[in-house]
Amino acid sequence: MLSTSLAVEERITTAHRAKLAYVYVRQSSPGQVRHHQESTELQYRLVERVVLLGWPRERVQVIDDDLGKSGASSDERFGFQRLIAEVGLNKAGLVISLDASRLARNNRDWHQLLELCSVFGVLIADGERLYDPGVYHDRLLLGLSGIMSEAELHQIRMRLHQGERQKAARGDLRLPLPAGLTHSREGGVILTPDEEVQERLRLVFTKFRELRSAKAVMRYLRRSGLVLPVRPIQGPAPHEIIWRPADSAKVIHILKNPAYAGAYVYGRRRQNPIRQQPGNRRIATVKVALEDWSVCLRDAHPAYIDWEEFMANQRQLADNLNRYEAGRPGAPRKGSALLQGIVSCGRCGRRMCLRYSGPQGNYPVYMCVADNNLDGRPRCQEVRALLVDAEVERLFLVALRPDQIALAIAALGEIEQESLVLERQWTLKRERARFEADRTRRQYDTVEPENRLVARSLERLWEEKLRRAEEVEREYDAWRREQAILITEADRADILALGENVPLVWHAGTTTSADRKQIVRLVISDVFVDQKRERGRVWIKIIWQTGATSEHWLQRRVQSYAQHADPDQLQSRIRELNALNKMDAEIAIILNAEGLCSARGPAFNPNRLLLNKMRPTDLRYRLHYQYPKSGPHVPMKTIVNPTSGGPYWTPITP
Repeated sequence: MLSTSLAVEERITTAHRAKLAYVYVRQSSPGQVRHHQESTELQYRLVERVVLLGWPRERVQVIDDDLGKSGASSDERFGFQRLIAEVGLNKAGLVISLDASRLARNNRDWHQLLELCSVFGVLIADGERLYDPGVYHDRLLLGLSGIMSEAELHQIRMRLHQGERQKAARGDLRLPLPAGLTHSREGGVILTPDEEVQERLRLVFTKFRELRSAKAVMRYLRRSGLVLPVRPIQGPAPHEIIWRPADSAKVIHILKNPAYAGAYVYGRRRQNPIRQQPGNRRIATVKVALEDWSVCLRDAHPAYIDWEEFMANQRQLADNLNRYEAGRPGAPRKGSALLQGIVSCGRCGRRMCLRYSGPQGNYPVYMCVADNNLDGRPRCQEVRALLVDAEVERLFLVALRPDQIALAIAALGEIEQESLVLERQWTLKRERARFEADRTRRQYDTVEPENRLVARSLERLWEEKLRRAEEVEREYDAWRREQAILITEADRADILALGENVPLVWHAGTTTSADRKQIVRLVISDVFVDQKRERGRVWIKIIWQTGATSEHWLQRRVQSYAQHADPDQLQSRIRELNALNKMDAEIAIILNAEGLCSARGPAFNPNRLLLNKMRPTDLRYRLHYQYPKSGPHVPMKTIVNPTSGGPYWTPITP
């Protein structure tokens, strides 16, 4: 004992005592600070040990800024950062802590402290010994203490994580619940008793089933003046439900949360330090694929939707990403291309992407660029979209003709049901506003009249709730004026008439391009096109949602009649009509009626001379005007005489 004291006295010099001594106090969590007070008191008593080592009490400083903070990192430990700064400024002669684990739980912070203490000649002490970081054997012992401290933290974390994992595997680990679910007194999970919350969540799932897009659901809620329930996980439990305006993130959060499908899930996110943003002290997390969730217990509690619908929603959300992949058409966009996302290449079978050309960028073109993106090879093919879309649209409307009455009746039922659903939502919203106003009134009535300090605040809150209730009533009246709650017999007749005339609804100005694409996808699954299979034609194969397939040929626009699909037939027909002394306008009308197409357009224009290039050489003519000295201008045509080879003039008869 005497030799130990002498050794300690030899290490502590006058230079050390001329500087300050720092006592570092830390507990890992607020719970330890509250419940393990003996450990905290033991650390504070280290001041007496420093005094026994020869430091005056007034030169001993206690750093306890990190009480309730973990030693795993120094980012949030401002007390440890202050200690490092004091050592670096050469103000410290001694640093003392109960053990190495109090100073740091990771080797980076621990060895940083050792290196600074070694450079500036600072001694380190714990509850038992005194160390000099500049001495090899002491530095070795301190290094081992830091390693053991980090290993101890690792073991603690592993035991806690394994215990948490075992508890989660049984479904007993209490996890935060989203809005719409709550913990019962018995410890189970039940639906929130609030009817408005339940109806609003069910409306989100119903509209997504109908609209197939989270953004479309968000627009519907905003258009209807409906907000979404949210439970922010902030502060101590219980966490109250608040109402926020709908946005895409909130809708997607509802659709992707398995708790609404009655599933108990643990391990949906995983820490990934690589993706941590600069300046953000929190460790970044990434989503885990559904099949890699650690624990997934189905039917663990009451649900808003079943598991099959939840999985269908996840597939639909994944398909809405417009990546031009087979089986993933993406959400309908605003562009004019009718087959966006569902058209594939008839040569290689891969999904075709889309670009818009023309002076104003309004002419859609379907492109197969898979080979070009893969290894720089030429594009497989490009198909102009407008003619293909027009043909598919015609076939689609023809396919719907037998079911027009059934569609009209179904549309009528959906409109009536939609009105009832929205009326129910507004009823609950008005009821909540009136209840909150009544509750604040009751609170105001219970306060003592002479206690004006409280009465004024409650009176102000009551007035705010009354104004909110009046605002909700005004919004409801405005909504009711815009929406027809009850469908009259005249409205019913108009809806049935529209349903029986699907093309009229299809071409209506209120029907957007996205609406048309969504309607087409309900009937057509995929469309394959190939314009290189035959000269001047486009091959179209339609796969209907019923599983049936149909193939069609469409004559496409070409640069010249040399690329025309059937130039011999067209030339022969023009010879016949010319032999009958038919004029250009008459020939164009006859050719159009017979279904023959020109090279650059789907039909011949009677007002333009598009036939000259197709006429035989001996029958070509040019249209001009003869200007007589008096009288009206008479249109004439010059015809080459097949016998003499010279032209002669003949008037064009009306």
